[in-house]
Amino acid sequence: MEGDDVDMTETENKQELNDMKTRLKEIEEEATALREMHAKVEKEMGSTPVDPAAATTSQTNREEVDSRSIFVGNVDYSCTPEEVQQHFQSCGTVNRVTIRTDKYGQPKGYAYVEFLEPDAVQEALHLNESELHGRQLKVTVKRTNVPGMKQHRPRRPNPFMAYQPRGAVIPPYFYSPYGYGKVPRFRMSMRYSPYY
Repeated sequence: MEGDDVDMTETENKQELNDMKTRLKEIEEEATALREMHAKVEKEMGSTPVDPAAATTSQTNREEVDSRSIFVGNVDYSCTPEEVQQHFQSCGTVNRVTIRTDKYGQPKGYAYVEFLEPDAVQEALHLNESELHGRQLKVTVKRTNVPGMKQHRPRRPNPFMAYQPRGAVIPPYFYSPYGYGKVPRFRMSMRYSPYY
């Protein structure tokens, strides 16, 4: 009888092992399918790993576009890109007008104008302090942002607080042992006594 139990256990173990192997194959197939789908989605979204050569060409392309662009400040909030384009049409052919907005879609009050010709930028600089919608525009050459070169601005100290180094522990103010705002009776009587 003991031999029968051992044989059943071995066959059950073999069956479980085969089930595990088939399940492992299924998991591996699912994993490869997921990898393929992930690669396909990355390819469609254009989020493939960036090679350094492509980054430098995009940086030079950005510099070339910025050399043909101007920054326009103090733009009226009700102004449309078409009105800005008409204002700068006399300088040269306007390729694109971008009015920056905040996260709620409200204009920030400045715009970028890109021209087709680089010499149109010099003509547009003559329109500095010209009026559009009753506001004087501030026109300057657009600067090129260099990635990773953010200017560090340290915190300004609060002029109303004493200097405390960063990370210092501020002890809580002294609590009265007699409760919140209570003064003992004998002290009150001494405080207001003319003889004390």
